[in-house]
Amino acid sequence: MVAVDETPRRIDHVLMGDGSAPALVDRAGVLTYADAEEQVGRLAGWLAGQRLAGQGLAAGDRVATWLPKTREACLMPLAAARAGLIHVPVNPLLKRAQVAHILADSGARLLLTQPARAATLEPQDVAQVAVHHAAGVGDNLPRSGGDTSALAAILYTSGSTGRPKGVMLSHANLWLGANSVAHYLRLAADDVVLGVLPLSFDYGQNQLFSTWLAGASVAPLDYLTPRDVVKAVERVGATTLAGVPPLWVQLLETDWPDAAANRLRRLTNSGGALTIRMVRALRQRFPEADLYPMYGLTEAFRSTFLDPALVDFHPESIGQEIPHAEVMIVDATGARAAVGEPGELVHAGPLVAQGYWQDPERTAQRFRPAPAFSQYGGTAVWSGDSAILEKNGLLRFVGRDDEMIKSAGNRISPGELEEAVMAGGEAAEAVAVGVPDTRLGQAVVLVLRGDQARESGLRDRLRRDLPNFMQPARFHWLQTLPRNANGKLDRAAIRAFVHDQNGERTTLAQDPKE
Repeated sequence: MVAVDETPRRIDHVLMGDGSAPALVDRAGVLTYADAEEQVGRLAGWLAGQRLAGQGLAAGDRVATWLPKTREACLMPLAAARAGLIHVPVNPLLKRAQVAHILADSGARLLLTQPARAATLEPQDVAQVAVHHAAGVGDNLPRSGGDTSALAAILYTSGSTGRPKGVMLSHANLWLGANSVAHYLRLAADDVVLGVLPLSFDYGQNQLFSTWLAGASVAPLDYLTPRDVVKAVERVGATTLAGVPPLWVQLLETDWPDAAANRLRRLTNSGGALTIRMVRALRQRFPEADLYPMYGLTEAFRSTFLDPALVDFHPESIGQEIPHAEVMIVDATGARAAVGEPGELVHAGPLVAQGYWQDPERTAQRFRPAPAFSQYGGTAVWSGDSAILEKNGLLRFVGRDDEMIKSAGNRISPGELEEAVMAGGEAAEAVAVGVPDTRLGQAVVLVLRGDQARESGLRDRLRRDLPNFMQPARFHWLQTLPRNANGKLDRAAIRAFVHDQNGERTTLAQDPKE
């Protein structure tokens, strides 16, 4: 088992397995640790040799990938770091508007993508970006040295309002996150981790790093149906599967050969809360697997996990802090909340990210000095989420203050969606709301003021402009939208209306965010 180690390293040192052991297993075959190390070095050499506008890439320049789970997509986080560059992975589900924003906001100088994806971008989107459809081979660069606090990646995540924001992660953030997860999951060299989550998410990217740090092998998978996941578990002999609640719902509805189901040693969940019913169903379907419920924040990677031995007795708990994390429940006065009393969940320690890329205002709102009683001190992430420390020492999630919509494992910014709706002029006002949905976790509902006769055109445009996971399930057209005393849209009243229309008398679904 991987030991807890407080000493950070550069993330391109993470290939820790035996040279002849499999590091990556995909449809192209097996890539050993020795081969992966060489390919990372040569990919880094190719990056270092790029000449853009007559100049080479400089240390700290951003390079983006917009790819499915190809070998290049898996190795680029290490290669960019080795070349002294900052990697910007772009979710392959995103479409032109979102990708253009990320390229412009990050100031990416190079984009590695596929021809069909590149063809969707407008000339102005890549005016300052060198677009490559394949990576080349350069000199084999050795492992990098230097400051582990230097930036290694920018991961874009939606906020509760506005466009996606880039979370800045250092080598130390990534390395210690991998060390923490590899330790508490008890990953071993004979494990095979099936990587079904997008590599643009910290949860998905960490599947690579924690697996490699443990000397195990990872099998990246792009899937269309739940049955594809079942077949992949059988094909690669997977022992570990990470998912989000909507995926577990689908997998529980799919037939599993007993041999495949019993092969899994561990299931890990984040990006939303598991219901008690789902916990029991997963325990029954995968009787040999340990179940690890987890709670995380992109701004601090991961905060808590629940020991599998406690899952049956405390299925509603988010557990205790992970290694390298200090998780505190803080009351309104800034003091430690009493046991059993709700307060804001605050995360301190070396997993805390470096802030939001070129966004000091939002950084100052979320990244603030740790409470006076913090052991780590320094900067902490103030989550905005409410939680309770129970008498048994476990944490329980209570609610969330923001308005993020969590659908099919994706975090959707209402502000970004509303901006896209308003861009076409079909509606005069728009509010996006998430409602509980059995399969998706939450479904997107739009409440609009405008001409309902234009709904068909609006639907068509959104299908062209937005990824599938952002598509609204329902539209409600009203003559007026409620406002508060300040003249602003009364979002609480609008949410209440939507939930009444949905046949509910409850608040928004409470599911922890990744």
